[in-house]
Amino acid sequence: MKEVDGLNSELLQVKNIVKSYGDNTVLKGVSFTVYNGEIFALLGVNGAGKTTMLSCIEGILKYDSGEISIMGYAPTSKQIRKNIGVQLQSTSLNNNITVLEALKLFSKWNKVKLNLELLNTFGLSSIKNKQYEQLSTGQKRRLHLALSLVNDPKVIFLDEPTAGLDVEGRIALHEAIRDLKKQGKTIILASHDMAEVEALCDRIAILKDGTIVFTGTTEEITSIYNNVVNVYVKTLNPISNSYFKYIRLINEESDYNIYSTSNIQEGLFELLENIKSNDNNIIDIKIEHPTLEDKFMEISQEVKC
Repeated sequence: MKEVDGLNSELLQVKNIVKSYGDNTVLKGVSFTVYNGEIFALLGVNGAGKTTMLSCIEGILKYDSGEISIMGYAPTSKQIRKNIGVQLQSTSLNNNITVLEALKLFSKWNKVKLNLELLNTFGLSSIKNKQYEQLSTGQKRRLHLALSLVNDPKVIFLDEPTAGLDVEGRIALHEAIRDLKKQGKTIILASHDMAEVEALCDRIAILKDGTIVFTGTTEEITSIYNNVVNVYVKTLNPISNSYFKYIRLINEESDYNIYSTSNIQEGLFELLENIKSNDNNIIDIKIEHPTLEDKFMEISQEVKC
């Protein structure tokens, strides 16, 4: 196995991947890079090719052309199969299998020593003799993640890791994912939860109609695309409806005037000057920045491929 050292070293390279199903070309020359030790998200609306791309990287699907390299090897090579872990959104575990039996089964399949510490790590020790059908959604998610780690992989693929979980379950699983990153694991995930992606991921790639339309950090999305912020202002007296060059009133809601601006410095300056010159007083002011979900929808809807 070729060693990949350093956080900035390239662990996964995807180059010009094309995949078709009959006359339908799902992936149209997809390229991106994932670096060692990062959490990377592949995003896309339904039908964008996200699941197909992940399946090609995981060695589940054959692609028509292009190249995928994980630590210098093809996804289907024996060296890589021993060093990746895949947590699917759903699994075909038998309803009657117990948590411990599932762990033993996956360990035997991967030809590795049974690691009972995984039960403790993911809070499964107390339910190790419970059958799969008796587990809650959160318990199933934790079991799926534990099973993906039986071979102590260097790269972990997570598909909608917290789908269907309550707030407490999401927090616990997010903490487990962060701990894996601290251990030096590289994590590639797919998620429809933009808040989850923003909280966990170092970088993202957005797929639209089978091509990559953005790769970078969430901060880079904000800097590249239309950076409009909303300013909520509550004042003692009504704000004078003067002409503003850099900020405009878009709504009034619960005693707040809501303004929109793409130049927050100049917009705030002229708004505050107006309030001051009219001997008005600010009771409350807050700034709402666009979320990753806002930017994701903007890119998905407006970027032409």
